[in-house]
Amino acid sequence: MLNTIRIVLLNTSHPGNIGSVARAMKTMGLTQLYLVAPKQFPHPKAMEMAANARDVLTNAIVVSELEQAIADCHLVIGTSARSRTIPWPMLSPRQCAEKVVQESAAGHVAILFGQEQSGLTNEALHSCHFHVQIPSHPEYSSLNLAAAVQVITYELYNAETVENETTSMEWDYPLATVRELEGFYQHLQQVLVELDFLNPKVPRQLMTRLRRLFNRTRLDVMEINILRGIVGAIEIKRVKNEN
Repeated sequence: MLNTIRIVLLNTSHPGNIGSVARAMKTMGLTQLYLVAPKQFPHPKAMEMAANARDVLTNAIVVSELEQAIADCHLVIGTSARSRTIPWPMLSPRQCAEKVVQESAAGHVAILFGQEQSGLTNEALHSCHFHVQIPSHPEYSSLNLAAAVQVITYELYNAETVENETTSMEWDYPLATVRELEGFYQHLQQVLVELDFLNPKVPRQLMTRLRRLFNRTRLDVMEINILRGIVGAIEIKRVKNEN
């Protein structure tokens, strides 16, 4: 199931790091590399650092926006080394690998890695169902990008090997993709503003908390349709009452 798992790098600044990530991926059997707005790519240094994993670089998909890399994924996990104002469901690397391997049988899964100096933005992290944090010594907790990818991909390979045979999730409808979730969030936000429940000038992190709530529940396609139907019915009722 490793061929449905994407490693997504956001705004990587040094091309050598991209090459090192490709090498880390290939040693653990992963090949799906997505690059979101890299500073320099393609680049000879990336090829040099990739060594015998140049095919991973050659087949890498380069996009300008994160949404293009994850829109069709039903599970997105972001790497994070920082505590957040609003806590998000957090996994260890091993828990992350077990969940990813289990759900990769149902479709595309993405693991996000941020820019070398600053990591993932809050906006990117809010697009994730879960966050994963790699434990490290408190006196020096900084891992370089390729090392972080190597830790996560090792756990993925180990989880896939231990499982031997991954059983597909038995569910009556497929899990919602990021594109479907984003459509629901935009619809919900629009109606909440119309109802004066959400003040766009002073949002008070309402939508962030709602994203966390719904991401945590792992909505399927039918559930998304039901929720959008409810929101749409509220919208129609409000218009009728105004008229």
